[in-house]
Amino acid sequence: MKRRRILIGLGALPLLTGTISCDLQPTLTIASHIWPGYEFLFLARARGWLPERVELRETASATDSLDRLVAGEVMGAGLTLDEVLSARAQGVPLTIVLVFNISAGADMLIAQPDIASLADLRGRRVGVETTAVGALMLSKLMATAGLREHEIEVVHLVVDPRTNPFTDGALADGPLAAVITYHPQATRLLAQGYRRLFDSRSIPEAIYDVLAVRTDLPRPLRTPLRELIAAHFRALAFKHRNPQTAAFSMAERLGVTGQQAAEIFSDLTLPGLDSNRALLGPDGRVHSVAERIGAFMIASGLLDHPDPLLDLTSAAFLPRRDIAP
Repeated sequence: MKRRRILIGLGALPLLTGTISCDLQPTLTIASHIWPGYEFLFLARARGWLPERVELRETASATDSLDRLVAGEVMGAGLTLDEVLSARAQGVPLTIVLVFNISAGADMLIAQPDIASLADLRGRRVGVETTAVGALMLSKLMATAGLREHEIEVVHLVVDPRTNPFTDGALADGPLAAVITYHPQATRLLAQGYRRLFDSRSIPEAIYDVLAVRTDLPRPLRTPLRELIAAHFRALAFKHRNPQTAAFSMAERLGVTGQQAAEIFSDLTLPGLDSNRALLGPDGRVHSVAERIGAFMIASGLLDHPDPLLDLTSAAFLPRRDIAP
């Protein structure tokens, strides 16, 4: 599954029909692929806390989620901040209404067991997704290692957590020495003896996972959205009070053991309600991070022009008070 692929060539936007036409009680449809930060929505569904008028559509990748947004099949999706900026640049009106998590180690460089340091990557092949997150991780780790661009061979690939990028689908031009990936694929690779040499703790406050909905969300769907976000915070509170139970509940969808699931969440910062209010405010951190990430994407050729950031965030759908588990 490709979590962080930049959407290219969306084409004309469709009319927003299908989901709400001829339905007196419309359903809010949200697309999500497998990523630990999004799992609280599915934990809420498993425990019966999801509103009746909300449907989670499980997708294979962020690209799949974005395609469904464009087709009018869903009204929102779990995405990374750079994916939101890319979609907006292509004409999809999206507003961030919830910050699921900030990566604090969950994105990482995993290397073959015989690679002892970043410097050992000199002259070797490194697998990277063609995205802002992949490019940012690669840039930072090369600077840390003192490597120059020509000193490694970059191999563009799709991260699929169901596979081992070092052994599955043999590469014609030779094996990979390392790959930039994320949980839960990274969890499985580490369990097999591969090494973590660099992770997103070295680039704090850079990788945000968010819930983005269409800015033109129809009025009848606003109440279900508020209820969905409240369900997320209820599941998050449940996790804080019952960490092992929550981890084991989420392990099956993540494809890891219960103990591995518990460890995965130590690599994420999970903003609560107060933090979300601060992050999503007009002068909140999401805006400043978006400016920085947008500038990096322009410099890397991933965006053609800066996003004016109008309607980028909204705290209007957050609960007014903390939600009990």
